[in-house]
Amino acid sequence: MKSLLTEEGHKEITTRLSKLTENSKGNWGKMTVGQMSWHCQYPLKLAIKNKENSSKGNWLIKTFFKKSLYNDKPYRKNLPTAPQLKAKEPKDFSNESAILKNLIDEFSALKNRNKWYPHPMFGEFTKEQWGQLEYKHLDHHLKQFGV
Repeated sequence: MKSLLTEEGHKEITTRLSKLTENSKGNWGKMTVGQMSWHCQYPLKLAIKNKENSSKGNWLIKTFFKKSLYNDKPYRKNLPTAPQLKAKEPKDFSNESAILKNLIDEFSALKNRNKWYPHPMFGEFTKEQWGQLEYKHLDHHLKQFGV
């Protein structure tokens, strides 16, 4: 599985991101390209912030869904999105994509970080798993918009 914590994974994702324009249309789903750029920021912020949290995750989610976050099998189209990650209003693509690019760079620069706190919903991830799940999420949405 590719990882956003490798140079090649980082370069691939940022190159694909640079091919998007404000006129890019999704091949599935309801988000605009600006909303997708906003949506993709949250998982990166969560990993970068990397604060200890009190939640250790839900055992059912961890048992049946967690591994799908970082394995080689692509995400299904039109998966449900957590309510707080749904963009309810229009988002400016230029602004949101610049923020996303900066977060991608910031996350990728953490390749030597040793301490990674648990995800609030999915629990513990290794550094490798964090890199893989961040890559996989971005890959899914870049495919959604044809890049």
